[in-house]
Amino acid sequence: MTATLSAPQSIEAWLGDEAEDLLTYQAKVSKEMLHLPGADFVDRIFVHSDRSPQVLRNLQQLYSTGRLANTGYLSILPVDQGIEHSAGASFAPNPLYFDSENIIKLAIAAECNAVATTLGVLGSVARKYAHKIPFITKINHNELLTYPNQADQILFASVEQAWNLGSVAIGATIYFGSESSSRQIQEISRAFARAHELGMATILWCYLRNPMFKQDKDYHLAGDLSGQANHLGVTIEADIIKQKLPEYNNGYGAVEKATGKSYGKTHDRIYTELTSDHPIDLTRYQVLNCYAGRAGLINSGGASGKSDFAEAIRTAVINKRAGGTGLISGRKTFQRPFEEGVNLFQAIQDVYLSPNVTIA
Repeated sequence: MTATLSAPQSIEAWLGDEAEDLLTYQAKVSKEMLHLPGADFVDRIFVHSDRSPQVLRNLQQLYSTGRLANTGYLSILPVDQGIEHSAGASFAPNPLYFDSENIIKLAIAAECNAVATTLGVLGSVARKYAHKIPFITKINHNELLTYPNQADQILFASVEQAWNLGSVAIGATIYFGSESSSRQIQEISRAFARAHELGMATILWCYLRNPMFKQDKDYHLAGDLSGQANHLGVTIEADIIKQKLPEYNNGYGAVEKATGKSYGKTHDRIYTELTSDHPIDLTRYQVLNCYAGRAGLINSGGASGKSDFAEAIRTAVINKRAGGTGLISGRKTFQRPFEEGVNLFQAIQDVYLSPNVTIA
């Protein structure tokens, strides 16, 4: 393991006034109910599934690469924002990353488990880097050039293209709750089945998207709604679930209150026994919906108003203590000088390597 380049503060210092609460809180749902990350995660969980030996090999490569190798945790650089947010908006803060090779260089320098990015980025440098760091090809995106802008994840790449350039996994996004979610679910289910046939692992960004989810709060970040999105994701055999860190709860109730109509299905016990307003409880409910952790949960996001370092470290602490399997870190890392991006990644990784940050 190489020497850390992490930020010159302790985890406790970055957490500030929340340190004691976040580092000592005991979750309402016992960790004994979960399948927790560990060095033997692929052997313990996936060997018993319908995944082929090729999928198992590629999953193990993900979990055995980088600074978090063989810990059961993942640190991934995702860069599809050139499409999702436009190249100008994404890369103007640091034009270095208009060059696709520098995206791969950042992931390698930061000792990430993998880099998840577009067909174009990976294809442009595949022969130079596919054997040096695991590739994850993101196959669908929401483009923002059509007027008026619309929210719809459409396929930009095929599973076969991802396989041909040497990817160990494919990634995709579904906007659960959107007008196009039914089509997206069917498209990505077929893509995941094909990826497994070819031996690649599958990662699903389980995002919510519906204007009714924005009421007095942004319930796209609700534990109950995002947890159900995770459950839909593992239903189509996502091996890893990507979800935003939850900040609120009772999204179902908020939609019913706003519309005056019944919405979806939920249960009082979710709010009285399985969760609370604490971020570790909300995130544990997300893990619970990933077949109790059989599919690893990676998070992003976190409380606004904090520095990128403080926000990222807080998110990592919550994810780890809740039973999650890692963090995915994009704009916070590549929209800053290269060495600072490496610093931020390794500060996040320090959380997963620290014996003082335990599972709640």
